[in-house]
Amino acid sequence: MENLKVQEEKMSGARLLLECLQNQGVELIFGYPGGAVLPLFDTLYDEAIPNILTRHEQGAVHAAQGYAKATGKPGVVIATSGPGATNVVTGIADANSDSTPLIVFTGQVTTDRIGKDAFQEADILGITVPITKNSYQVRNVNDLPRIVQEAFHIATTGRQGPVVIDLPKDMTIQQTPAKAACDLHIPSYQPNTIPSILQVQKLMQLLAQSRKPLLLIGGGVIYANAEAEAKAFAHKYQLPTVSTLLGLGILPTSDPLFLGMGGMHGSYAANMALTECDLLINVGCRFDDRLATAPQDFAKEAIVAHIDIDPAEIGKIIQTDIPIVADAKICLEKMLEIASEPPQIGDWRQLCQQRMVDKPFTYDRACTEEIKPQKVVELVSQIAQPDAIVVTDVGQHQMWVAQFYDFHYARQLITSGGLGTMGYGIPAAIGAKFGHREKQVLCFVGDGGFQMTNQELAILNENQLDIKFILLNNRSLGMVRQWQESFFNNRRSNSVFHSQPDFMKLAEAYGIQGVRISESSTLKAQLKAALAMTGPVLIEVITSLTEHVLPMVPPGQANDQMIGVE
Repeated sequence: MENLKVQEEKMSGARLLLECLQNQGVELIFGYPGGAVLPLFDTLYDEAIPNILTRHEQGAVHAAQGYAKATGKPGVVIATSGPGATNVVTGIADANSDSTPLIVFTGQVTTDRIGKDAFQEADILGITVPITKNSYQVRNVNDLPRIVQEAFHIATTGRQGPVVIDLPKDMTIQQTPAKAACDLHIPSYQPNTIPSILQVQKLMQLLAQSRKPLLLIGGGVIYANAEAEAKAFAHKYQLPTVSTLLGLGILPTSDPLFLGMGGMHGSYAANMALTECDLLINVGCRFDDRLATAPQDFAKEAIVAHIDIDPAEIGKIIQTDIPIVADAKICLEKMLEIASEPPQIGDWRQLCQQRMVDKPFTYDRACTEEIKPQKVVELVSQIAQPDAIVVTDVGQHQMWVAQFYDFHYARQLITSGGLGTMGYGIPAAIGAKFGHREKQVLCFVGDGGFQMTNQELAILNENQLDIKFILLNNRSLGMVRQWQESFFNNRRSNSVFHSQPDFMKLAEAYGIQGVRISESSTLKAQLKAALAMTGPVLIEVITSLTEHVLPMVPPGQANDQMIGVE
C-alpha cells in the first residue's frame, strides 16, 4: 500500500501572529504602517482585530497606555522599523516608569540585513533594553507563538510593564506550520506573590501598638486590583490614609479617612502625617522623589513597612523595617484575615482630619478679574458625571486636577506619573475612551502639551469618540515658569509663548466643536453648556498667567517644609 504524505497546513508569520493576538483576547491595536510591517498590515486588512490609525507613533503608544490604565488590559502597539520604532521610545519609557502593561511590536529590516545599516534599520532592542521589562527579536518564525505568549505573561504579571517584540520583515512573510496555541514555560521568571505570614503578623502586632499609624497607597494597589481590600483595611482600623498621584481614587476624595495626595504638591495634612507618623504602611508605592522629597528626613519617626511586588523597590530609597514582597491584593487579604486589636488612635485621627479642615487646598476664590485654573477644575468636577474618566497631560494643570478634582474610584485618573511626559494627554484620553465607550471622558491639557500631540484630534470623528478636552491656556509652560519664578530669580527663559495658534480654528480644522471661555462671570454657564454638547469638544479656557501650584515642597526639602500654606 502506497504511503501517503500529508502536508502540514502552513500560514504566514503575519497571520500566525494575529491568531496569537486573538488567543490573548486583544480587542484592538494602535498602530502606524510602514515598509517593514506591510505584510502584517496587509493581513490586518482581513482580520477581526481593528487597528486604530494614529497620526504619530508616539500617539499610538500613549493611546495604548490610556487604554491599559483605564481597563487593566495590556495595550498593543505596532510601529514600523527605524524612525517608526524610535518614535515609540518615549511612551515605552513612560509605561516602564508607571508599570503599565504594553506589548509593542516594532518592524525590523529582514534578518539578512540586520547590522548592515540597511534603510530604516535601528537597533531598537539596544535602545529599549533599559526601559522594558523584557524584549525579543524574532529570528525563527516558528518561535512566534512562544514569544507572544511569554510577552503577554511577563507584561501583565508581577510588576507590570512594557515588552518589545522586534519583528524582522521576513518573519512575517515566511510560511510556518506552527500553531498559535502553545504551553507557557518560563522557569527563570517566577514573581513572588505570597507574603511572608511572619512578616504580616509582625506588621499587625505593630499596628495594634501604634499611636500614629498611617496607610500610604500607590499605583501598585490599582495594578493589583486591590482597591476594595485597601479601602476595607483603612476602614477596619480607621487609619488616616495618604495616596500618591497614581493612587488617587482608591479612597474617594470625600472619605473622611483620606488626607489627600502627599509629596511635593500634596496636602498639608498628608505631608504632616508622613512627617509625624510612628508606623507607615506603604502598599504599592515606590517612594519616588516627588513623594519622599528628602529621603534622609522622610518619616523619621516611623517604623516603615513596605509591601511591593517588586523586591528591587524595597529599601531602594527609604530604609524599610518590615519588607514584604507580595501581590498587594493577596497581602491585604492576609492582613484583613488576622484578628488584631484596633489601635487607639482617636486623637491622631482627629488631628489629621482637623488639619484637612484648617489648611485645605485653596486659591483666591474671590478673584473676578481673571479665571483661576483651580476654579475650572472644581467646576468641571461638579458638572461632570461622577464616574467620568479624567485624563491629564503633564504640568500645572495636572497638579491642580490632583488637588481639586473629586475622585470616586480607582482607574478614574489617567495620567503620566514617573516620567512626566508632555503630550501624553490627548492620545491617552483617546485610548481610555476606546476602553470605556460607555463613560464620559475628560482630558485636561495645557497649551504646551496640547501642541505636542494635537494631531491625534484627527482620530475623533472617524471613530465617533465623544471626548471633552479642557485646554487651560496660560500662554506659558506653566510649571517651568513657576520654577523659574521661584528658584531662578524670576528669569523666564523660553517658558512664555509670545505667539500661539488660534486653537478654535485648529478645532475647526479637525472638524470638532470649539468653545473659548475668557470671562470669569460666564465660566460656569459656558462649561456646563460645553460639557453637555454631543461629540468631541475643545474647551479653551484663558486662565491666569501668574498662578502657582501651591503648596509646594521646595526641591531637597522635607515634607513638612511646605511653602504656600496659609
